[in-house]
Amino acid sequence: MKNVLILFAHPRHEASRVNQALLESVRDLPGVTIHDLYEKYPDFFIDVPAEKALLDQHDTIVWQHPFYWYSCPPLLKQWIDLVLEFGWAYGPGGHALQGKQCLNAITTGGSLAMYCAQGSNVYSVNDFLRPFEQTAAICGMEYLPPFAVMGTHKLEVNDLKREVALYAEAIQLLQQSPSIETDEGCAFLTDIPALKNKI
Repeated sequence: MKNVLILFAHPRHEASRVNQALLESVRDLPGVTIHDLYEKYPDFFIDVPAEKALLDQHDTIVWQHPFYWYSCPPLLKQWIDLVLEFGWAYGPGGHALQGKQCLNAITTGGSLAMYCAQGSNVYSVNDFLRPFEQTAAICGMEYLPPFAVMGTHKLEVNDLKREVALYAEAIQLLQQSPSIETDEGCAFLTDIPALKNKI
């Protein structure tokens, strides 16, 4: 079974019912480590050697964060800038993350309809996540489609329960499957057959 590291970055996590619920759904799963970056590094002074050691111990990396201005909160960006060093994560001799799986787990206030050519944000979630995809690629990681909970401001209780259950299913699937089959039409992790059948 694969070990999963959830790198959680939310500067106001106590105000996010959706992110709290998502984390609670996987907190007790064996082989899952939840690493709250804002709790660990409120001063933004990241312990790079400790973070590298944590990455070494895990097979799948999940960047879980709210979708702030089409990207991530600043501490997660700083984590990427400092921890994924040249010569360690990429470049000559930089093979530490080779073959690991990676994906974003995001929450958005806007609905799916807002993230398309006809919507107010014009581009898709996947378009906005290209820098993360390329970061994973340059580090030799397998980048998977994102897990996304959208329209969080208007999410009904039953819909939230469904999303939370799906997240737990997705994390367990990542742990148990040697590889995840995706295709061109797979915009989100929940589009893969193993999870789509559970929607």
